[in-house]
Amino acid sequence: MRLAFSVRTTDGATSARTGTLITPHGVVDTPAFMAVGTYGAVKGIGAQDLEAIGAQIILANAYHLAERPGAERIRDLGGLHRFMGWHGPILTDSGGYQVMSLAERRRIDDDGVSFHSPLDGQVRRLTPESVIDVQAALGVDIAMVLDECVAEPAERDTVSAALERSQLWAERCRPLAERLSGGLFGIVQGGVFPDLRAAHAERLVALQFDGYAIGGLSVGESKEQTWSALKAATLGLPTDRPRYVMGMGTPDDLIEAVSYGVDLFDCVLPTRHARNGVAFTSRGRITIRHRKYADDARPLDDACCCPTCRRYSRAYLRHLKLRREMLAGVLMTLHNLWYYLDTMRAIRQAIASGTFAGLRAETASSGS
Repeated sequence: MRLAFSVRTTDGATSARTGTLITPHGVVDTPAFMAVGTYGAVKGIGAQDLEAIGAQIILANAYHLAERPGAERIRDLGGLHRFMGWHGPILTDSGGYQVMSLAERRRIDDDGVSFHSPLDGQVRRLTPESVIDVQAALGVDIAMVLDECVAEPAERDTVSAALERSQLWAERCRPLAERLSGGLFGIVQGGVFPDLRAAHAERLVALQFDGYAIGGLSVGESKEQTWSALKAATLGLPTDRPRYVMGMGTPDDLIEAVSYGVDLFDCVLPTRHARNGVAFTSRGRITIRHRKYADDARPLDDACCCPTCRRYSRAYLRHLKLRREMLAGVLMTLHNLWYYLDTMRAIRQAIASGTFAGLRAETASSGS
């Protein structure tokens, strides 16, 4: 079996659960966070560092890798795992997010999407079939169907049209799953409209994907709209398949989303904030540039056991950041990723021990 998922424990007060996701390149304990390596690299962090901080699975972007260096080149070099020196599972986004983020450079129709590449201006075409072929060439563990993501705010008619196109593309992708070395996820769309989310989840489930992603969140909607849409989507998904919310979010967001039964997450926040000198800590965020850290010999977080906190002070990290040393971003990225991964470890432990509701309430009371 190329992909298998089983639920280990559940939380009586919420829909939170722990699980085991078995992939061709290893086992993932869920709920899990995936570090984002869009171009086949988590910025500033090597595969050996990701292993050292306990990362189990990472995310890359099939669209960008197909542009450069090319899916066929990566295939001929032994696949994406060998190419980037990462031995664990890899999930790839198909390019659906770029349908939204590169809106000024693309033309969309029912057959697919044409982009004027930001790299060289050439027109590149994505179809449901081509994105499967790209992800098959990369040799990833979890592939995504092509979908249309709509930024908020958006009218219901616009969201409904994108949903129908996403469903059409999912129906074209599903029969091609056998080309993949791993599993294939469908993507639930429907914007901020709970009824559209529920209806689309039901239609995707009928196609029997290996797992289900919830897309089109954290794209400009309010938090209240996020949770309403997420609840509607997850209620319609089978409990024996993994669920993945795309592009979410802060550590507090992850805890809340887990309460709805979500198993997988990715987000650029920990790495992007680190490069900008912002650290997540157990006492809140730290902006390391601030003058008050110039003589601070403490680690970023006294409660943290990451490689950065075990060795370096706030004062030193501030010095590196002000001198524009690349080491500043590397060390803070290690810390932030550790923090996210440790948050997921705490969530799994709380669910297993029956204390998740308390963890969620504590997070909410702290001002999440």
